[in-house]
Amino acid sequence: MPLTLYNSLTRRESPFDPLEPGKVRMYCCGVTVYDYCHVGHARAYIVWDMVRRYLMWRGYDVRYVQNFTDIDDKILNRARETNSTMEAVAQRFIDEYFADMDKLNILRADEYPRATHTMDGIKRLIHELENKGYAYASGGDVYYNVRQFADYGKLSGRKLEEMQAGASGRLETAEIEAQKKQDSSDFALWKSAKPGEPAWDSSWGKGRPGWHIECSAMVRDCLGETIDIHCGGSDLIFPHHENEIAQSEAATGKSLANYWMHNAFVTVNGKKMSKSLHNFITIRDLLEGNWSGDTALEGSEKSKAVEPMAVRLFVLMAQYRSQIDFTEEAIASARNGWNTINEGLLFGLRYGSQLSWDVEKTGQDSKAVQEFQSAMDNDFNTPSALTVLFELAKELAKEGNVLVHQGKTETSPDLLQQKWVSLVSLAGVLGLEVQPEGDSNDAVDGLSDAVIEVMIQQRKDARKAKNFAEGDRIRNELKDNGITLIDQKDGTTIWHRG
Repeated sequence: MPLTLYNSLTRRESPFDPLEPGKVRMYCCGVTVYDYCHVGHARAYIVWDMVRRYLMWRGYDVRYVQNFTDIDDKILNRARETNSTMEAVAQRFIDEYFADMDKLNILRADEYPRATHTMDGIKRLIHELENKGYAYASGGDVYYNVRQFADYGKLSGRKLEEMQAGASGRLETAEIEAQKKQDSSDFALWKSAKPGEPAWDSSWGKGRPGWHIECSAMVRDCLGETIDIHCGGSDLIFPHHENEIAQSEAATGKSLANYWMHNAFVTVNGKKMSKSLHNFITIRDLLEGNWSGDTALEGSEKSKAVEPMAVRLFVLMAQYRSQIDFTEEAIASARNGWNTINEGLLFGLRYGSQLSWDVEKTGQDSKAVQEFQSAMDNDFNTPSALTVLFELAKELAKEGNVLVHQGKTETSPDLLQQKWVSLVSLAGVLGLEVQPEGDSNDAVDGLSDAVIEVMIQQRKDARKAKNFAEGDRIRNELKDNGITLIDQKDGTTIWHRG
């Protein structure tokens, strides 16, 4: 069965056929770095991390690029509020982004371009659009002439006549813009400098780029004129992604992306998350327990902190195109689900020696692997894929109880090992990795022996699948925790602390 995915551009599912066999070029719209990331961001980046991991597991060489928007009105406003600079605010929240995403076990992108580092590419692209008649200068600004692009609206399905003015999208003064535009639907590519704001030299005068042109330039600079997958939240379909298509395709005459993918929203108790409704929950509030039902908390009152893997599971329990509702009940369900999977992941570490497992055996349960792949090949149907994981974990938990109470099991040790190796491998594809046991006494200032052994197994699986980037990531993570790996000639891996 081929991998099929839903393409927002064609509005249907179709087999995935990359531009270059065995390789995938993937671009994800990143955050505007002016504040902490919230649970909506958690969903988006867990989803695209899952897609990336699965493509790698399927054998693709994936180049994944995710940008940072580091110049924006919101960043400048935060700088004024905190008596800081745009650069300092941006760097602070880039650092905070990595802190949050690392806890959620989200793989680092291959490249993180920034708008402020892409000025030459941005200005070059605007000049091309101007020379081809798709852009015009007006009063120090440069606008995109929407009516010149015949396919405008093909992603969002909107007709130009139905679109409202202000498609530039970011906190701009509508009345001033209206006087400069040839058409109310035109959007800014370059904005003239305002007093006291950062600005760059250009042939149109000092200024800074519009939001949409930044991503068009970064895609081309990092991945080329046409890419395989462009992804982001469904709120970006219009105007951001629609405008990206108009800019890039007018300049190159080629498709910007063959597949457009969008994740649905997260609501909180059935309502849109917003600060005005006091139901705005950041990732760190969630992980540290500073939340309760539908609101972030202040002071000493705290809810129970949510494990990072439970947050991942909460996201993956819904198909990425379905809206999910953040409630205490949903988080409790995710916690319980994670406890089940984590117990299964720990099975081999607790009972492998008792069952006299051969640590070099990496055979897997072919039926489970096939069912997992079938689910994931169906537009990344993670709920169905998780069913496979839960079945494996429950079977292992049942056998664990038998071993505890009877000291032996009638089930073949080889079969149990296959099920455990399968669970570890498939859970890893979803970024679900074993967590240390609370009462573990074999941890010395860091990871327990049990966790180290599972990570080594995950590295072995990655290398076997020729996913060397993931293997290197696991080795580096262990190294950061003071664990040195030594690969032996016979294929075994030994390790030591320090």
